[in-house]
Amino acid sequence: MMYDILQLNDMLVPELLDIAEKLEVPNAKKLNKQDLIYKILDKQAVLASEDNQANGDDKKARKRKPVKKDEANHAAEEPAHADEKPAAKKATKKVTGTKSKDHDADETPATSSKPKIKDFEIDLDSIPSLTFDDDDDIIIPSFTEDEEAEEDEVVAIPAAEEEDEEDDDDFVVPGEIAIAPVAQKSRYPAKKEPTFNIEFDGVIVSEGVLEMMPDGYGFLRSSDYNYLSSPDDIYVSPSQIKLFGLKTGDTVKGAVRPPKEGEKYFALLKVETINNKSPEEVRDRVPFDYLTPLFPFEKLRLTTTSNNYSTRIMDMFTPIGKGQRGLIVAQPKVGKTMLLKEVANAIATNHPEIYLMVVLIDERPEEVTDMERSVKAEVIASTFDEPAEKHVKVSAIALQKAKRLVECGHDVVILLDSITRLARAHNTVAPASGKVLSGGVEANAMQKPKQFFGAARKIEHGGSLTILATALIDTGSKMDEVIFEEFKGTGNMELLLDRKLANKRIFPAIDVSASSTRRDDLLLDKDSLKRIHILRNHLGDMNTDESMHFMLQHMRGTKSNEEFLISMNS
Repeated sequence: MMYDILQLNDMLVPELLDIAEKLEVPNAKKLNKQDLIYKILDKQAVLASEDNQANGDDKKARKRKPVKKDEANHAAEEPAHADEKPAAKKATKKVTGTKSKDHDADETPATSSKPKIKDFEIDLDSIPSLTFDDDDDIIIPSFTEDEEAEEDEVVAIPAAEEEDEEDDDDFVVPGEIAIAPVAQKSRYPAKKEPTFNIEFDGVIVSEGVLEMMPDGYGFLRSSDYNYLSSPDDIYVSPSQIKLFGLKTGDTVKGAVRPPKEGEKYFALLKVETINNKSPEEVRDRVPFDYLTPLFPFEKLRLTTTSNNYSTRIMDMFTPIGKGQRGLIVAQPKVGKTMLLKEVANAIATNHPEIYLMVVLIDERPEEVTDMERSVKAEVIASTFDEPAEKHVKVSAIALQKAKRLVECGHDVVILLDSITRLARAHNTVAPASGKVLSGGVEANAMQKPKQFFGAARKIEHGGSLTILATALIDTGSKMDEVIFEEFKGTGNMELLLDRKLANKRIFPAIDVSASSTRRDDLLLDKDSLKRIHILRNHLGDMNTDESMHFMLQHMRGTKSNEEFLISMNS
């Protein structure tokens, strides 16, 4: 039974699989419904063409004998004008045709060819004696009209007869009949090339960050290209996005298939994990903006070795918790990048459960390479020689990725260098609103950087986003001063670096008295908190140079901060 596409569309997949098994469709179980319908239609067409060809061969073979009889009967029914030229031409053509047929018959294993030739010659010889005796008076009056009709027939019939003879010869020769199926079989592998490509479906497992398009579909961007458009992009269909509730920034891992003919991108076949969780767990998540923010109360331990004094001082005077919104205020060439690097390595060593991201905006290319090689974290960078639009896009996709991870209950830390340059990029990209602040800053340009920095929070029922950003001051630019004033009161931790200490090559160049953390009582135990308050009062009477000398002198003889605080009594 032949099925059309409407009947197949109404059927269920099991019914289609039964039909495919009957038609011997290869790899039927791996195909989706639409591809399976097309494969069934293709298979039916191939089988129908084979049947039609076989029937055509039988009809051609059967038509050869009636052609000979028609020729003999036609020769017998010709009018009695054997002496006329048209009849002679026709007789000679038939004789030559019989000779060619006799020649072909000699080449082919036919047994009854010679007797037929003798009978045919006897009929030709007997034609004059029969036609002269019949109706001479009837033919003479209509001689001209009949002659024209006969001439037309003589011109038309031999051509058709020659074509039939050629067609008969083409189909009757046994050698060509044997060759034809072989040629058809050689064409089948070319048609099966798409099915051969299907075997690669699901072989490759890839991962990327989803970026949604306005039309409803999306692409998985690769981290190798800082989540920008690249040849490694993987197409995600709108149906998959709706099925799993995907959003921009989701880290999706799944099986992909190579692009088919006419396609440009790899396509996502199956979703295995979303943000390192199963799709069932992610489907009912609460959006990031509706999560309840709290003060940080889980402390991040930054101390790694006894001689790493910068992180030890931060652990005492500016403790960092999960969900902290910290601002590192520094002048140029004070060592803020080295401080970020030490903090990143400390978090990666002491807290492997935290997903660590280092976002470098408008930085030098050599610093990007150094950060990638020396830090155990994901580095997302945009160098200073690239346009401001790229700075904005890279920071936006990094923030969206962090938000999606927090929605799924993960702890994420973003180290941003620097928020001042990010605000400068947004100021360049922002459309002119007519409202300009002092320093040439657009009034609306600070909204997106504030959203980035304000996303840091501790979530009530699990998950946190910690952001440590650097801000530049004393650069000689009025714009940088305005940007710093915009972010000055937004953070809940501030760490100030002093240029005078850096000039004297005293590192870490931390201004201990001016650095602090809001609600540090939630991060430190009561005993340590009391001792740190006493230490702050003691250092308050010193300048930055003396206080840092005092701290380094007493910390060199201790292995940990606990030992240092206990030794304060002496």
